[in-house]
Amino acid sequence: MNGELVREFVPAVIGVLVRRGADFASAEDAVQEALIRAYEIWPQDPPRDPKAWLIAAAWRKFLDAVRSESARRGRELAVDAEPPDGPVPATDDTLQLYFLCAHPSLPQAAAVALTLRAVGGLTTRQIATAHLVPEATMAQRISRAKRKLEGVPLDAPGDLSTVVRVLYLVFNEGYGGDVDLAAEAVRLARRLVALTDEPEAAGLLALMLLHHARRASRTGPGGRLVPLAAQDRSRWDTGMIAEGVTLLQTALARDRLGEYQAQAAIAALHADATTAAETDWTQIVEWYDELLALTGSPVVALNRAVAVGEADGARAGLAALADVDPGLPRYAAARAYLLERAGDLEGAATGYVEAAGAATSVAERDHLTREAARLRQAARTSPERPRTL
Repeated sequence: MNGELVREFVPAVIGVLVRRGADFASAEDAVQEALIRAYEIWPQDPPRDPKAWLIAAAWRKFLDAVRSESARRGRELAVDAEPPDGPVPATDDTLQLYFLCAHPSLPQAAAVALTLRAVGGLTTRQIATAHLVPEATMAQRISRAKRKLEGVPLDAPGDLSTVVRVLYLVFNEGYGGDVDLAAEAVRLARRLVALTDEPEAAGLLALMLLHHARRASRTGPGGRLVPLAAQDRSRWDTGMIAEGVTLLQTALARDRLGEYQAQAAIAALHADATTAAETDWTQIVEWYDELLALTGSPVVALNRAVAVGEADGARAGLAALADVDPGLPRYAAARAYLLERAGDLEGAATGYVEAAGAATSVAERDHLTREAARLRQAARTSPERPRTL
């Protein structure tokens, strides 16, 4: 049984139930129950038309739930109105479900979880495992999100920029459990691009592909973090890079620049360099200027300062960093990197220790700790005292 193929049917099945009169929460619950039944019986008895089977099973589950609620007898009229068996209309409700799940009224964490459940077709357990939280916690989060959407009709969706943002957050969740959220985000972004004519959606997919292409080279033995400059570029997925660049070029030609297109352009410049030394840092700084103008993000300003340090020298990078909030995550790591390039090994080592204490993952913490140890050893063995800025 192809789990990914089954998940492809989920938005359409939910959409059919909603059009038949089910509210979103009840429809989504019914489809999840139908999926569980499908996983139990399809391996031994696969249906001729999987989509039609899921629709019929989910509708029966919905009607069973309606009948079991004596306080809602009025909805049992839906039994009499049950549509006859026959071909399923070729209507794609995926985009509407994207919009509904990413509704602006929902907190971002809830929107991510609901999108993975309703559009991605993942179970609550899979989503909880991927987010490293208890299943009960994730179930509550999803239930609260569905309650929040009560009364929001399917034809009154949220904003496309919110949908794109949610998919970006899903991608950034990374990998965990038996569900690869980065790969799942790529799959969902492909569907969104196929359903819309929005350059930023294409820019987001390009960004995902360009980053995902480097996945195999990001870690070494024992899960050690490998920085971009030290990665084995022969392990990068050139086909995925080519697809991402083509998508980006097509989006940029529309002349409606957005933040995801700008981020993808930066990623493409990294992917284009055959070695770290050949990276076009001047162009990268220019794209960071565009991105900063679009977003005003302090994180972008931090990354821009590092790029300035590569393009114009460490002192220029440190000068750019002076305008950035020191409380930002990874500020200490960026400053330590620039201090090392400027020759202040002791200051850089101290900075890496500080950064390790604020690291958000074990792999990142261990990497920064190793960097601090390396620089302290280098400072002790250096014949000259490091320059102080």
